[in-house]
Amino acid sequence: MRLVTLALLPLLAACASPQEACLNTVGKDQRVMNALIVETRGNLDRGYAIKTEQRFREVKSICKSRLPDGTELRTACTETEVRTVKVPVAIDLNAERAKLQSLEERQQQLQINAQAARAQCMALSAS
Repeated sequence: MRLVTLALLPLLAACASPQEACLNTVGKDQRVMNALIVETRGNLDRGYAIKTEQRFREVKSICKSRLPDGTELRTACTETEVRTVKVPVAIDLNAERAKLQSLEERQQQLQINAQAARAQCMALSAS
């Protein structure tokens, strides 16, 4: 179901009016900035960051295949299994606080710029 929704997303975006597309573009930087601020605050609250890594391991199994005459052939084979894990990472808390302050200052500037950009987007519908 989720895959179908993701596949239809570009089609829905194509249906957006120029004004809606403009407003969506204006908010993109703010959404990214908000996500970075939430992540940085979480790091400070925990005292460490969380990094996502992929771990690979080989798994031995029995593979089945069919010969042209219809006989089933079983052979030993190796498949690669991938899992995503979250790993704690040490951080410099002072640097993380400075980063948060910088992100919050940038967020304020983005909000000011977004107000002007939204006004321009709204003007698209008037013309």
